[in-house]
Amino acid sequence: MRIVHLIQKPQLRGAELFAAQLAQCQMRNGHEVLLVCVFRGKASFPFEGEIVCIDCKEKNRFWEIRGWRRLRDIIAHFRPDIVQANASDTLKFSVFSKMIFKWDTPIVYRNANKISDFIKGKSHLTFNKFLFSKINGVISVSIGCNQDFNHCFNSLNIPNCTIPNGVDFGEMDRKLQDEVPNTLREKEYVLMVGAFVKEKNHIGLLHIFNEIHKKFPQLYLVFVGAGKLAAEINSQAANMESADRVLFMGNLDNVLPVMKNAKALLVPSKIEGLPAVILESMYCKVPVIAYDVGGISEAVLHDETGFLVPFENRNLFRNLLERVLSDNHRIPSDILDNARTKVITHFNINVLAHYFLTFYQQITDTKRA
Repeated sequence: MRIVHLIQKPQLRGAELFAAQLAQCQMRNGHEVLLVCVFRGKASFPFEGEIVCIDCKEKNRFWEIRGWRRLRDIIAHFRPDIVQANASDTLKFSVFSKMIFKWDTPIVYRNANKISDFIKGKSHLTFNKFLFSKINGVISVSIGCNQDFNHCFNSLNIPNCTIPNGVDFGEMDRKLQDEVPNTLREKEYVLMVGAFVKEKNHIGLLHIFNEIHKKFPQLYLVFVGAGKLAAEINSQAANMESADRVLFMGNLDNVLPVMKNAKALLVPSKIEGLPAVILESMYCKVPVIAYDVGGISEAVLHDETGFLVPFENRNLFRNLLERVLSDNHRIPSDILDNARTKVITHFNINVLAHYFLTFYQQITDTKRA
């Protein structure tokens, strides 16, 4: 099969990283795969095939005739059987390109979040209904995200399914051989990985850590990521008692050595789909403490494969973190073993890649009928 994966831009964000990993897996399985970026980005991807950048300007993201034409030209040259639009602007971009420039390749959308969390009113809902009415299928990252999609757009009768994010165990094992950065050697720390955007709730975690710091003054909080709120979050951290124990690492090409040495992975997000970073942490047998939002509970089962907290219950989040830090050597080994087993059993990207192909085939068969 010939597949185009359309992404927003090369960036170290879950939707784009998983699209690149899936594309690499599909290519290994003998399919012809092209990765197309709407905007330029600086990140390197785990994809050995061809990457094409349309090179649109982000300031023109709502009206980009030249970019839509360029995508049409790429489609005409590559002749894909399917176009997978991977979250964010790719839905709007692919739909308008197809409508205006009259190409007929089916579009499948990768739904990476609960869409209702991003709908900002009736007009926004109507616009999204219009966009979804023009595509051929939706693949959601979690059961919760799929149910949310069907609740919002049940009148459209679009073929849809749930296929979670997955982990490439071979690639992970190779990356885990790298050394932890010198900055973190001989330090005890907890870790948060994510873009500096409002939805990730870095500031909420800073307040939790400021309390934890009083009991564990030698502990560090390590942030990995970048984004538009980085300066604001850095400023907030600088004004807290725990300021000298908060480290900003920026984006890392390989976060796994940092992860495997962490005391815990902390996920205080307000909105999520099913973050791959949780699966990676579970594979590494690093305890996960997360707010119960999006599809997180489909991987993290409280006291079975990790620790879940009702959203915004900072006191419970802090208490669970204290428990992990105080009794780290006494955390039942079966929780960490169960976490790793669950990832290996349910989130193997090589297995999940076949599920994507099955759904693509259903879409293309329907189109031919």
